[in-house]
Amino acid sequence: MRITNFRPTRVLAVSAAVVSLVAAVAGCSRAETNASPAASTDKGPATELRLGYFPNVTHAAALVGLGEGLFTKELGTTKLVPTKFNAGPEAVGALLGGSLDATFIGSGPAINAYAKSNGEAVRLIAGATSGGAQLVVKPTITKPEDLVGKTVVTPQLGNTQDVSLKKWLAEKNLTGKVKITNLENAQTLDSFKKGDVDAAWLPEPWSSRLVLDAGAKVLLDEASIWPDGKFPTTVLIVRTQFLQEHPATVKALLTGLVASIDASAKDATATKKVVNDQLLKLTGKALKPAVIDRAFANITITADPIAAQFPQLAKDQVTAGIAKQAPSVSGFADLGPLNEVLTKAGKPTVDAAGLDKK
Repeated sequence: MRITNFRPTRVLAVSAAVVSLVAAVAGCSRAETNASPAASTDKGPATELRLGYFPNVTHAAALVGLGEGLFTKELGTTKLVPTKFNAGPEAVGALLGGSLDATFIGSGPAINAYAKSNGEAVRLIAGATSGGAQLVVKPTITKPEDLVGKTVVTPQLGNTQDVSLKKWLAEKNLTGKVKITNLENAQTLDSFKKGDVDAAWLPEPWSSRLVLDAGAKVLLDEASIWPDGKFPTTVLIVRTQFLQEHPATVKALLTGLVASIDASAKDATATKKVVNDQLLKLTGKALKPAVIDRAFANITITADPIAAQFPQLAKDQVTAGIAKQAPSVSGFADLGPLNEVLTKAGKPTVDAAGLDKK
């Protein structure tokens, strides 16, 4: 509508100014108090949900949800399209490119996805796993200084373990003194066995595989450097537009996630079997009982994203040399749908720790 065609212009100008001012104030209020998407864009259940995940024990909640059909059950008529990734940066590319709707992912790439889109494209909606990452080394390496001149592997440049390794090396004054390379996890195992790799910072089950199948030993369990040993290894993020347009579908996904976590807590033996069956299907090889037992002993499957740790995780990217300044994580979390699901199930809600505010 073109208001310049009407009279009197002075009244209209004042009215327009008032409307603009009200809109600006309202906009500021929303941004400062709550980052939740507006419900007015709700288009009902989605036709399909394209969901990313990794073939790792740290993605056990996703693997159980897929293997037991718990996501499909809750999604109803929405078609579930699962997609496997090796590491976070690949999943971020798919998410920001619009070929993925939601993904289980490491905390580092999750932050990067939010930062790359200036806080617009994605939202943190749940946790999945705490713990389950270790720096494993050749037996001859007994202290950090022994890594000087050695080759250390992470799954991918900029992924969660890559950031953790580089931050730790910086704190030990070893930046630039260690050769860091990136390999797919299966390749890391083979390279370690051949002697081409001296150490690796890996998620489960790969750290356990290097220890039990390749003779590595643990130099550092990442849990030891976090308060109470808790840190978000795997979380669930979703495209903001998808969350706005299909809130019922997102809530159905979260209901399936909570059911998966409940199943994991109820029967650990059955959970390990489901996860191992999924890994066999996805990688062509199941884990030995000792490996999967060790891997599960190092993780906690939880819907809590441990949001309070995200500001520190963002700062770690600077220490690690991944970013020049810490990415802002204000407004990153929208845990409202998850807490609705948890409340309905009679479970305690999780704390956004201020990450839901801009």
